[in-house]
Amino acid sequence: MENMTEREKMNAGMLYDANFDSELVKMRMEAKELCYDYNHTRPSEEEGRTAILKKLFKSTGEHLLIEQPFVCDYGCNISVGEGFFANYNLVILDPAPVTFGDNCFIAPNCCFTTAAHPLDVERRNVGLETCKPIHVGNNVWIGANVVVLPGVTIGDGAVIGAGSVVTRDIPAGAVAYGNPCRPHRKAE
Repeated sequence: MENMTEREKMNAGMLYDANFDSELVKMRMEAKELCYDYNHTRPSEEEGRTAILKKLFKSTGEHLLIEQPFVCDYGCNISVGEGFFANYNLVILDPAPVTFGDNCFIAPNCCFTTAAHPLDVERRNVGLETCKPIHVGNNVWIGANVVVLPGVTIGDGAVIGAGSVVTRDIPAGAVAYGNPCRPHRKAE
């Protein structure tokens, strides 16, 4: 464990130095540069926009669209399936993997964050954090202003209501909403 790099610790879901490790800082800067390029393309430059996302993300389907602006931490931990659409102001903090299935629709102002900070002030103040992956299944609709927290899985066909804070797993086919987000009925 002592010989592990901060990136290896991050990938293992362990406590790691997010703020001062030069490799992680460099990776985030590269992602910020690509996000900057993406956010400054003209909306009509569809091929160029898609090319930037395909370079930034770990994997993508053939057809995807993210309305500008969009920001992420690393990009290389994000996978999106076929037919992915995200509206304005998408934020993905991806020290751990964030995976979206096919035909996901993300409304405006949503945040997916895999990063978590220690409750202990000393560890938090020296830049330590942990992370847990987020998985979103196929055919999921996420309403406006939703926040999805570390370690959450949202099942196939689920619908997450606007303004929800998703703190735990949501089963397939559920209509879920609230703070904290909870299933209320089956999607029709």
